[in-house]
Amino acid sequence: MRIELVKRKEHSQAMLLLSPLIAVGLTAIAAGLIFSISGHNPFIALYKFFIEPLTQQWSLEATIDKATPLILIGCGLAVCYLSNNWNIGAEGQFVIGALFGSALPVLYPEFENIATLPLMLVFGAIGGALWAMIPALLKTRFNTNEILTSLMLVYVASLVLDYLVRGPWRDPGGYNFPESRIFSDAATLPQVFGGLMSLATPITIVVALVLALVLARTLKGFEIRVMGESPRAGSFAGFSSKRLTIFAFALAGALAGLAGTMEVSGSLNQLLPSISPGYGFTAIIVAFLGRLNPFGIIVAGFVLALSYIGGEAVQSAMGVSNKIASVIQGLLLFFVLACDTLILYRIRMVSRRVPTGEASHV
Repeated sequence: MRIELVKRKEHSQAMLLLSPLIAVGLTAIAAGLIFSISGHNPFIALYKFFIEPLTQQWSLEATIDKATPLILIGCGLAVCYLSNNWNIGAEGQFVIGALFGSALPVLYPEFENIATLPLMLVFGAIGGALWAMIPALLKTRFNTNEILTSLMLVYVASLVLDYLVRGPWRDPGGYNFPESRIFSDAATLPQVFGGLMSLATPITIVVALVLALVLARTLKGFEIRVMGESPRAGSFAGFSSKRLTIFAFALAGALAGLAGTMEVSGSLNQLLPSISPGYGFTAIIVAFLGRLNPFGIIVAGFVLALSYIGGEAVQSAMGVSNKIASVIQGLLLFFVLACDTLILYRIRMVSRRVPTGEASHV
């Protein structure tokens, strides 16, 4: 007896829309069971994890701050996944973008004028795009697996960051701590809306809205959807899968690199050995939870940001392990993919047939 997945001839569009909500509900139930097994009141823990961060101004600001890079990276990854390119290395592109963007305030701290911040953002986007082009070119030229190459480059990027912060880019006046010099005011993202958020948030929302327009109303958006669903049909229409692969990776890398630069010039205001709690990996969940749609990604980014703030809340208030946020994020991705699989496929039990010759021998 074996289990097979058989694609359904028809599937419910309503269930596809409800799938993220079902996944969130199942994740909450699973999280409650985990809290209960570990000896904590599941209702109090779930309240502190999902609700309490929305009730206080400082935690709400922190949630918005965490959601901003997740949304920006998730939008870029959505383009890759819609075009059937599996970019798993956004974390590395985020780090390299931060390094490129930080080169100006770290190496030329005296360069302080109105052009400093725009140049940093441009350099960050370029750095992320160049790093993402490596797996794209390897795929288009040598047919390598982009999942493996993009993932391995994450660790290379992390080691490059660690080397620079502990070596050539270490703050000469920082008492030998592994950190870069503090960025000047000209290299720091300003606060907006009364200090509730940095300029990174409105920039991210604008990028998401523009990307939604591109995907829905332009020829490039049509090309992305067609090539993702049927490369053969796209080739008949004159679209090039290789050019689209390079475009998708470059765009995803640019947005991840931009997010990295805005992170170090806003929240951190300097380079540290670790500048990300895993934004690049969490953004994968954000992209799928948001149905690869920029509008959905905005909502999903806020939901996943709650997991970071909520994880810190239950850790400090109830002594829960600080790894609980990662566990719940993993559960959410599992339930999202499981719901989508069951909506698109049905499970069939198939009995193992014994060959005639083997049966007669028995």
